[in-house]
Amino acid sequence: MNALLNNSYTGGWRRIGEQTPRPRAILSISAHWFVPETGVTISTAPRTIHDFGGFPRELYKVQYPAPGDPELAHRVQEMLAPLPVTLDNSWGFDHGTWSVLRHVYPAADVPIVQLSIDESQPPSFHFEIGNRLASLRQEGVLIVGSGNLVHNLHAYAWGRHMPDPYDWAMRFETEAKGLLLSGESKPLIDYETLGREALLSIPTPDRYLPLLYVIGTRQQGDLITFPVEGVDGGSISMLSVQVGGHRRED
Repeated sequence: MNALLNNSYTGGWRRIGEQTPRPRAILSISAHWFVPETGVTISTAPRTIHDFGGFPRELYKVQYPAPGDPELAHRVQEMLAPLPVTLDNSWGFDHGTWSVLRHVYPAADVPIVQLSIDESQPPSFHFEIGNRLASLRQEGVLIVGSGNLVHNLHAYAWGRHMPDPYDWAMRFETEAKGLLLSGESKPLIDYETLGREALLSIPTPDRYLPLLYVIGTRQQGDLITFPVEGVDGGSISMLSVQVGGHRRED
C-alpha cells in the first residue's frame, strides 16, 4: 500500500530521487522475481505486474510505464559471462520495483531493467553478482535492491495496534547496520550464523538477498547511509541502505 500512500517511508524515497544524481538507467533486483535462473528483462516497454492479492482496487490500477533498456540487459549478460543469463521478454516490473520507484522517479522516465534472483544459489553467489556488476555505477546506472532487512509476516501485527517493533527485530537491524557501516560483508553473507534474531528476521531468503547485490557493489571510500528508517507492524524493517552518493577522504 506504500505505492499509494504519503508517509515517512514514501517521503524518504522521494528525497532519494531529488538528492541523488539522475541515473541514465536503473538495474532493479526485486525480491519478487525469485526463480531458478539468472535473467534480465529485455522488453522496451515492460508491463506493470500486480503480483499480489486482496488489496484495494485502486492498487491494481497503478501503472508505471517506464521504458526498458535492452542495451543495458545485454551489457549485464556480457558482464556476467560465462554465467548463463536469460534475456526475458515476458517479465516486467513487479511491485518490488514499481511500488518504490514510482515515488523516487514519479515521471517514470528513467529506463529500468530487472535482474532476477536465482533461488537455487547460496548468498555468496548473489553478493558476487553485485561485485561483478559494480562498474555499472560508473556508467551512470543506479543499482537498486528491493526487499526488507527484516521481513517476518507470521509475526506481523495484522489489524492490531503495534506501536513498537519486536526486540529481536531491532537487535538484528542494529547488528546489521553496524556490520554495514564497518564494511564487514562476510557475516551479512553468512547471515544464518548470526543467531536467533537473524533467523526470525529472515525466515526466507528472498526479501533479504537484494541487499547482498547492493553491498556487493561497494567500492573503497563509499559511505553507507540510511536515508529511510522504521519498522512496520513490528516485524518488517523499512530500512533503506544507500551505498555511495558521498565519498569520504581516506
